[in-house]
Amino acid sequence: MCISTGEAAFSGTILCCGRQHHGEHGLIHVLGYQNTAVNLADGPNAMLLHVPPRQLAPHHFLSAGRSGDVLRRMVSAVEDAAAAADGIAWMGAEPRAAVQVFDHDVYTVLLADDPTAVPAALWQVPPHRRPDLDPELLHFYAEHFPDHTIVVCCFDNAEARQAKPLLLWYQPLDPDRLTVPALDSHTGKAPDLDAAVPVDHWVLFSTDEGPADWGAPVAYSGGMRHSLREFLPAAVIGRRYGDGQALPNGDFTISHGVLLGGDPDRIERLQPIRR
Repeated sequence: MCISTGEAAFSGTILCCGRQHHGEHGLIHVLGYQNTAVNLADGPNAMLLHVPPRQLAPHHFLSAGRSGDVLRRMVSAVEDAAAAADGIAWMGAEPRAAVQVFDHDVYTVLLADDPTAVPAALWQVPPHRRPDLDPELLHFYAEHFPDHTIVVCCFDNAEARQAKPLLLWYQPLDPDRLTVPALDSHTGKAPDLDAAVPVDHWVLFSTDEGPADWGAPVAYSGGMRHSLREFLPAAVIGRRYGDGQALPNGDFTISHGVLLGGDPDRIERLQPIRR
C-alpha cells in the first residue's frame, strides 16, 4: 500500500496523522508512515509519498532513534477496540534547491515541489540506492498534486527491511483536514484511479483538542527523547483495513470536526482530483 518506482511488495503498513499545537511551530500536522517492504526490482527502489505542504525541508523529518516501535505502540493502543467494517464513505519559503536531497535513516530522500524536476537530481543519490523513475509516474504527481511536496525515499535491497518509521511535521494547507497518503501502485507506473486495490494497513488519527477521555491513550517507552515526544499524540483513534478487503484506489482523510467525535468508522477514502 504505497507507490513504488519498481516492483515491490509492502505489507503491515501503519499510517498516522495528528493535529496539534506545538510550542515552537504553532498548529501543525505530524505524519507517520511505516511498512514492511520486499523489493522485487532487480536494483534499487523507492517509495513515493505526497504531503500537503510545499514547504518541506530536511529539518521537518523527525528521528525515531531508539523508539522505532512508536507507531506500533499507537496501534496497540487501539487494537482491541478496532473492529473490521465492510464499507466506508468515499469522498512563502526561503529560496532553496528545486529538489532537496538528504539521508534519513536507511533512505536517501528527495523533496520536490515539482516532481518532474526529480530526474535531474538523481545523480545525488548513491548508486546503490538510485532508482529508475518512470516519467509517467512523475507527471501523474505533477498533474494531480500540484500543491504538494513529493517525498521520494530511495532504498536498496539490503536496507529495505531495516527502516524505522518515517515521522515528519509540517504546517498543513488545510489544518482542519487530516489526510494520509495511501495511493497504491507497486509496478513503477502511475496508479490506476479506477482500480480497487487490496489493503493491509492501520490508519490512525489524533488531535490535542479532544476531551479528557478522547481516544485510546498511547503508552510510549520511558526512554523516549523529549525532542520526539513533543511531536507525538497522547491518544489516537483508528482502525485496520485488511482481511481480503479491497477499496477504490486513494488516500484516507477525516475532518477535524468529525475527528473530535472519536469514531474511526467515519474515516473517508479520498481520490485525487482528475485534472
